[in-house]
Formats: sequence, C-alpha cells, structure tokens
Amino acid sequence: MKKLTLLIIIALTANFANAQWQQTNGPYGGYLRCLAVSGTNIFAGTYGYGLYLSTDNGTSWTAVNNGLTSTNVGSIAISGTNIFAGNGDGVFLSSNNGSSWTAVNNGLTNTSVRSLAISGNNIFAGTYGGLFLSTNNGSSWTAINNGLPINTMGFSFAIDGTNIYTGTSNGVFLSTNNGSSWTAVNNGLTSTSVTAFAISGTNIFAGTYGGGVFLSTNNGSSWTAVNSGLTSGSVNALVISGTNIFVATGDDYGGDVFLSTNNGTSWTTVNNGLTNTRVQTLAQNGSSVFAGTDDGVFLSINNGTSWTAVHNGLPHDKVNALVISGTNIFAGTIYNGLFLTTNNGSSWNAVHNGFPSMDVISFCKSGTNIFAGIDGGMLLSTNNGYSWHAVNNGLPAYNHFPSLAISGTNIFAGTTSKGIYLSTNNGSSWTAVNGGITPYTYVYSLAISGTNIFAGTNYGVFLSTNNGTSWTAVNNGLPNSHIWSLAINDTNIYAGADSGGVFLSTNNGSLWNSINNGFPTNFGVSALTISGSNIFAGTWGSGVYMSSNNGNSWTNVNSGLTDSIITTFAISGNNIFAGTNGSGVWKRALSEMRIEENNYKSNITLYPNPANNKVTIINNNEPAKETIISIFNIQGKLMLSEKFKEQNAIELNISKFAGGIYILKIQVGNEIENRKLVIQ
Repeated sequence: MKKLTLLIIIALTANFANAQWQQTNGPYGGYLRCLAVSGTNIFAGTYGYGLYLSTDNGTSWTAVNNGLTSTNVGSIAISGTNIFAGNGDGVFLSSNNGSSWTAVNNGLTNTSVRSLAISGNNIFAGTYGGLFLSTNNGSSWTAINNGLPINTMGFSFAIDGTNIYTGTSNGVFLSTNNGSSWTAVNNGLTSTSVTAFAISGTNIFAGTYGGGVFLSTNNGSSWTAVNSGLTSGSVNALVISGTNIFVATGDDYGGDVFLSTNNGTSWTTVNNGLTNTRVQTLAQNGSSVFAGTDDGVFLSINNGTSWTAVHNGLPHDKVNALVISGTNIFAGTIYNGLFLTTNNGSSWNAVHNGFPSMDVISFCKSGTNIFAGIDGGMLLSTNNGYSWHAVNNGLPAYNHFPSLAISGTNIFAGTTSKGIYLSTNNGSSWTAVNGGITPYTYVYSLAISGTNIFAGTNYGVFLSTNNGTSWTAVNNGLPNSHIWSLAINDTNIYAGADSGGVFLSTNNGSLWNSINNGFPTNFGVSALTISGSNIFAGTWGSGVYMSSNNGNSWTNVNSGLTDSIITTFAISGNNIFAGTNGSGVWKRALSEMRIEENNYKSNITLYPNPANNKVTIINNNEPAKETIISIFNIQGKLMLSEKFKEQNAIELNISKFAGGIYILKIQVGNEIENRKLVIQ
C-alpha cells in the first residue's frame, strides 16, 4: 500500500437525504429589555437583536429593525401610529408599525436613551446625561434639567395627568409644567436609584435598586416601603393589571416575579412556568401579562398563576460553550449566563443558583465538578451544576477565560491577556504557569494528551511537557494565525486556525501539515471535536465539516443548518450538539450520518461486505507491514482493536457483533484508511 489517503482511495461522505440538523428549543436570547403594547400590537426591545413585533398576543414574533443603527433597544413608547424606540444611538421613530425606522435626534446631546414616555404631544426621553423633551414627534429635542442634579441618569417615567414623575439615579423628581422644572420628592425613600413606576388611581408605586417597592398616595410627597414578602430589594419592572400589581425583582444571579392584590401590603411569588426568572420588563394587555426575560417572553392569562413561553420568532442565543454531565447539557451564552437541558434540547432552563447573567466562555468537567470560565472570573459546581461558587484566588482580575482543560488533579485555565494558570486543588487557588509563553498571550484553546499540554494562542501553538512549568512554541508548518481550536485523537493533534483551516501534527507539534481538502478558502475553524473515527470542524461562516479519514478530506454536513457560524461542539450519546453565534444550539444524530463510498481506486480490498461471521481485509500492492484493525460503532464507540504482524490478508472474526453499520479503521504503518462495514 503506497498511500492510504482518501484522495486516492476512498472518500467517506455523509448522505443526509433523510437526516439533517435540528434547532433545539433554545436557549432563547434577545435579552429582553422593554415591552410596549398598542392595541393588538406588542413590541419587544432586546439587547443585541433589535425590535420584535407580535400581532397575535405573543404567539409569534417578527423582527422589525429596518433603519435601526443600534440593536440594543432599551425603551419603547407609543402614541397613536407613532412608535418611538430608544437605544444607544438615540431615539428612532416609526409611523408604519415598525416596518421602517428613522433617527430623530436633533438636539439630543446624549444619545444613550434609557427611558421614554409620552403625554399628549410631549415626548420625554431619559438618557445617561439628563432629560429631554420633544413637542414635534422627535424632530427636535430640548434639555429639561432645571432642578435636577448635574449628569442625572433618567431611568424611568410615569405620567399622571399633569404630573410627570421621573425615576433617576438621584431619586424621584416631579414636574407639573411639562418638565420646565423639577422638584425632588424623595421623603421616605431609602434608595434613590429609581428604576420603575406604576400608577393606579391615587397610588404611585416606585421600584428601586436595593430598597424594593415604595408607595405614595400623595403625589410623591412621602413614600412608604411596601416589601412584605419580597425576597429582593432590586426592582426591574412594575405593571398593574386591574387590582393586581406585579413586580419583577432580581439581579445577575436570579430573580422572581411577585403579585400583590392589596396595594403592596403583601407580595406572593408567582413564578410557575417561568424557566427564566430574571425578568427585566413587564407589560399588560387586557387580561394578559407579559414578562420579558434573558430567555425570551412569557405570558400569563391567569394573573400570574402560571406562565407560558411565547418565543416563536424571537432570536435564539449566542452560545459560546457546551459541556455534558450525565444527562445534563449546559450551554454558556453571551450576555445571558448559563442554561441547562435535561431532555436533549427539547427545553432549556436558565441556571440561577450562584450563576450570574453574563458571558460564559468555557467549560471543563471532571467527575461531578464543572468549571465555568466567565467574564471576569471562574465558577465551580461540585453538584452537577445545581449550585455554583466563585474560585478566583490567584487569578488575574478583569480577565476572560476562553479555555479550560483538566488532567487528573491539574486544572489549566487560559486567559485573554495573562497567559495560563494552574490549579492543583480543585480551584481553591491558582498559579501562573507562563514560562516561555509570549507576554499578553490570548489562549483560545487547550488540549491534553498524556503529559503533553497544548495551548492554541494568538501566537500559534505552545507545548508543555511538565505541567505548565515551561512552554515551547511548536509552530513549524503553521501559518501566522491565531489557533482557535485544538483536538487530539491518539497521536494525531488537530489545530483549527482563524485563517488557513485545519492542521495536523503526528509528532507532538514538531511539524504541522495543512489538511484542508474539501474546505472552502479563507475560513476560520472555531471548533473541533472527535467521535470515534469522525472529526468534526465548526467554521466561522461555512458551517460544519466532517472527516472520517484523519482529515485527509472533508465533507460539508450542513443539511438543515441555517447558522453558518459554529462556536462549539459537544457529543452526548448518539447526538452531536453545535453551539452557534446567534441561533442557539443545534443537534444531529450521529447514527444518521450514513457512510457512502465514492469511486476512488483503493489498495484495500474488503470482502464480503455486507458480512456475517467474518470479513477479510487484503492489502493488494504493498509489502506486508504491521497492521492495526479497529472497529467503531456508528456512535463512535470502539468495539474492537487488534494488531496483526506483517501479512497481506487478514481474516477478522465478527460473529459476536450485532447487525448494523460500523466503521473499520485500517492502519498500515503510519497510514490510515476508514471503511464502512455492514454486518448482517
């Protein structure tokens, strides 16, 4: 056998006529920040995905972002056919139900708009640099800060006849002259960060950050705390539906929705059905109450007794990392923290217990211990993800942790600018292990094989053979690229670069060879994983590719996949899961990946195929060499591995194998060929 590459012998490609990727039911993203109702129209503003419109009470949603220059929408206000949206680029106006938007910022000296309210022809905007008023549908704006402290942040508004209330970073202020002047009305408030209002008759409710809910019955002249039953003093939203008052509380680590039927005298938790209780906004439409969360929108039609997800059409989340722990699959997202599915993605639940709502960048697992690298630190769960706690002793502050790897009791953490850290005591303490690492190195990926530790960085690949005490650059054959991903299979080390594709080393990084036959040009490989003899490569813009011959050739396996940016992989049983850059998590059954043989000449003869009790492998044209035969089932599990001394014909006993499709891996010397074997 002169060469055993699939370029000249067999290409294993996937036949997906009856199989394709399926989008799991989440995690949903959008990071809901505001909701507004006008008749049958419900608008939802998100962080990062813009505005969505529902015309059927939340049953379905459609993106309405044409003309928006920022998709971080924090406020909405509606007056007749005019819809105003506030975002990081100012105020935008739509007169056609969101079909198109126009910036209306003339006179706005601060365009970070946090809140909007409308009273007749007056439109009020609260920004991070004061309050503004427009009397001409946003054509021009005038600062209205008389009586307000300098640089007041306008978090919220409430309008009651001629009384206009604004909740600011300095408490509540009242204007009775359309904002020409403001007077502080804070008597009784123990927190002056006022985030939300709701008005019912003569009752004005103010939600604060840290002090809970306050009630005024005299136009704000005095306030009384009404917090009996609340478990958090951080209020995100208030809404009134008839005699029912709903409040959403919480912070980055979780939250709750509470109901009061007695003007705030007491509150009761109403979370049933909320798979994410970090509720950021509330809205009411008749008997329907909507809750906007980090994980989409929920609807209650029974005063909060139960909630139902109404996500159809809303964006899925951006997923950075996946990890499998038994039947639990965890997804780490951008902005929205951690999500868990226990049913292979049929539903996802936000994980709150000790876990903040922020970027989750990496995972690693050992036994029941799961480590999560987040924006600014490290978290550990010792109970399969039920609860989490910080393990940051010795780690650099203000750093991200994009890569993690475990070998025995050694845990390695790669940072964005401080190199690599090692813990030998389950995260209780960390020590920098950067000898030989280029300063300010961004460690994208880590992989371990025996005593060899490989680090993929913005300076190529580094190797340590002594638990990180020292590192050596091993870049011979690699382009001048960032190494985003690494994977190891026996002595084969695969590296995915931000440009140039996939590279293979069979000698611990001493030499790398490009293995990109079948790949598009100019692409980055952001994820690599291995299942049996199959290698999966997730790309930044071209979807998923698979190789069954050690990377000698690759086949696009994107059937059904609508997001071409793949960020991470995980394999659980018969399923491969792929995290994406904006459509959540996708899955596909490994058993659906039927193997077909293309018509390339091969030096290997395999017969009979299909086979019953035995199969014969013949090496036709080459002097005999030592041969290793391995058989994998379609899930990638190794079923048999035998070594044969120099012989051209090998007879293999397969009588104990159940009928089905298997992969036969034939290694002759340093060359490998994979073949499909059907056992009857």
